[in-house]
Amino acid sequence: MLSSESIHLKKIRSFILRQGRLTPGQQFALTHFWQRYGLDYINPFDITEAFGRQAPTVIEIGFGNGDSLAKMAAANPDTNYLGIEVHRPGVGHLLMELDRLALQNVRVFCHDAVEVIEHKIANDSLSGVHLFFPDPWPKKKHHKRRIVNAGFMRLLSNKLKMGGYFHAATDWQDYAESMLSVLSTETNFCNSSTTEGYCERPVYRPLTKFEQRGLRLGHRVWDLIFTRR
Repeated sequence: MLSSESIHLKKIRSFILRQGRLTPGQQFALTHFWQRYGLDYINPFDITEAFGRQAPTVIEIGFGNGDSLAKMAAANPDTNYLGIEVHRPGVGHLLMELDRLALQNVRVFCHDAVEVIEHKIANDSLSGVHLFFPDPWPKKKHHKRRIVNAGFMRLLSNKLKMGGYFHAATDWQDYAESMLSVLSTETNFCNSSTTEGYCERPVYRPLTKFEQRGLRLGHRVWDLIFTRR
């Protein structure tokens, strides 16, 4: 029987599925590269079997077009990266990059990230979880859709290894403050910031073109890194 918390995590989605038009290249990648990199939610999943090795595994939730994920995977070949994204054009773009770079350490789910983490990921198996620039749902009436909440963090505390980390980044100050408030109350997590606030962007998180443009315009970005204890 599903717990009330589990039902809550499923009922209120943190996204609205907006399927944009696929480019010919994205469609080609989905057709020809999915079998190599893609994982179907309906099938059983085992990290070691999916990657063909035992290695630290990091999940990226909502990877967008996948450029940052591909860069991280290329820079860290000894780490497994599991990307989760619901929008097929972004998945197709990432598959194109994985093929172009001949990367072997990335696998992809095109499915709701909360469901994947809850039902497909074994407890104490992840080294890290990345959440970069999630939908901030800025209207107050939509705040319930924000993915970072107490229930979500309890889920991650089960899936992360001791010493594993959760790294979120946002360019919305209100969402940054909300996440910091939620994370700071979780006794299973410790803030990596020496000031108990935000962290400097670590070198492993690439700057996106959108972020670079925002920084030139004076926009701020807030990084939060909390470690499982």
